[in-house]
Amino acid sequence: QLQLVESGGGLVQPGGSLRLSCAASGFSLAYYGIGWFRQAPGKEREGISCISNGDDSTYYADSVKGRFTISVDNAKNTGYLQMNSLRPEDTAVYYCALVRSLYYRRIRKFDEYPYWGQGTQVIVSS
Repeated sequence: QLQLVESGGGLVQPGGSLRLSCAASGFSLAYYGIGWFRQAPGKEREGISCISNGDDSTYYADSVKGRFTISVDNAKNTGYLQMNSLRPEDTAVYYCALVRSLYYRRIRKFDEYPYWGQGTQVIVSS
């Protein structure tokens, strides 16, 4: 059974850092693209980053570019989102999701991810 578990969220001060993890079980991440999404209170869910496990192509939304870094460790079957220089507007529930594809064009389509984790809360506040 395919399962995704996010962890690493929490409360952090503005300017701080967090690393989110997305641990997969029941299958190998090697054949999947990984996306990170977030949903702030009262807002729609947005795709903020994705990575192709085929060629390591990445995408970042403008709102996180230069501050967040997506990666995947296939040996640990885990994806990561390193978040630096956090801002109050980064406060949201963060989700990882998977799509079975190694093609960047497919992985970049944020509305076509069928497998989702449960989410982890990130609060950026002083």
